[in-house]
Amino acid sequence: MTAPRLPFDRPSADRRRILVLGGTTEGYALAEALVAADRWDPVSSLAGRTATPRPPAGTLRVGGFGGPEGLARYLTAEGIAAVIDATHPFASRMGWNAATACAATGVPLLRLERPRWVPGDGDAWTLVPDWEAAVTALRTLGARRVLLAIGRQEVAPFAGLEAVWMLIRSVQAPDPMPPFAQAEVLLARGPFTQEDEAALLRDRRIDTIVCKNSGGVTDAKLAAARSLGVRVVMRDRPTRPDTATAATVAEALAWVARSETA
Repeated sequence: MTAPRLPFDRPSADRRRILVLGGTTEGYALAEALVAADRWDPVSSLAGRTATPRPPAGTLRVGGFGGPEGLARYLTAEGIAAVIDATHPFASRMGWNAATACAATGVPLLRLERPRWVPGDGDAWTLVPDWEAAVTALRTLGARRVLLAIGRQEVAPFAGLEAVWMLIRSVQAPDPMPPFAQAEVLLARGPFTQEDEAALLRDRRIDTIVCKNSGGVTDAKLAAARSLGVRVVMRDRPTRPDTATAATVAEALAWVARSETA
């Protein structure tokens, strides 16, 4: 599946092919910047979890590679000159596959990752490594009304908290729905404003938010929680391979340019 090419695109043979493991805002922005520079030919790879993904600038590839071995074969067969892992901070398996494949083929690898969120004055955060620890934290905190802002695919571990009312916010409803004793599903797609988030927390009488440390710009629900004294149980990011990293698209572009002469 390919996205339409811009009129000034030259044939890919004239430029180095850059594989962008994308799906994030940063991945889309990077593909646009690579095309605009008119020096590189980006191929954006998406996992395929969305039925109709927004096509990025350059070429679009949808679906898995078949593990690190399949990715290594792809890099060699397609003449990929560099890989930029711009997947979600919690898509760790793809990151490890990329590190293994790039080490096997000698293709340079960069991780483009938005900065973590860090607690500030007035925040009441509990950091946890996984959802089992998050469930334990909710029990320890005595949470009674919880906003689960973790998407629809990972809510099942919280169904055992029978004394806790859950507000499950996601773009699509969980399917199948875990057997929650007390729960409401709120279908909504961000971004949300701090004012809207504060209104939601007040209206539903939320005392604790459960979320992931996705990072990036200041998050509206965290700012609203701080202003209202609502606690946050936050899952920390999984361990990533030790690779070169960039925090911005500009830094990633500079790395690509340097890799041409490395």
